[in-house]
Amino acid sequence: MRRYLKKFLPDHEAIRANPWLRPFQSSLLHPRLWHLNRHSAAGAVAVGLFCGLIPGPLQMIGAAIGALVFRVNLPLGLLVTLYTNPFTIVPLYLLAYQLGRLLIGDNTGFVAPPEFGATSFGNWTDAMRIWMLGVSMPLGVGLVTLACALSLVGYLATRVAWRIYLVHAWRRRQRRC
Repeated sequence: MRRYLKKFLPDHEAIRANPWLRPFQSSLLHPRLWHLNRHSAAGAVAVGLFCGLIPGPLQMIGAAIGALVFRVNLPLGLLVTLYTNPFTIVPLYLLAYQLGRLLIGDNTGFVAPPEFGATSFGNWTDAMRIWMLGVSMPLGVGLVTLACALSLVGYLATRVAWRIYLVHAWRRRQRRC
């Protein structure tokens, strides 16, 4: 499994050679950020799954910071954030919104955003601001809860998958002997 993953992940020499990353070499070249074992892989998956729900282009930055803080595999953490893309982000955010509504006890139905062009731009802006404030609490609670749940499931699934792979490899090695 390690050999398979290493094919897709850059090595720390590529970071050392990159002139844009030279100012960060002291922290980016820590050996634990590049070592791939069951602990660093599971932690990287958890960090990547958590940071994948961060809005916009901040996902990779969040995953990099998380990998630096928790000393888990940096490239794998960055790679895992890619589970959110233009096709998956809307269903994930809708799920987070519904989860947040459930957790805070909001029994009102989904309120559609105000239509653009029905009124003047100033009125539409005010209506949109009010709508966004109403949606923000359930969405925020749901995003944090969903990110934590995905991280936990990803961490445990990676540990279990790695363990199954190791047991299978040990048994295969014993049969050869």
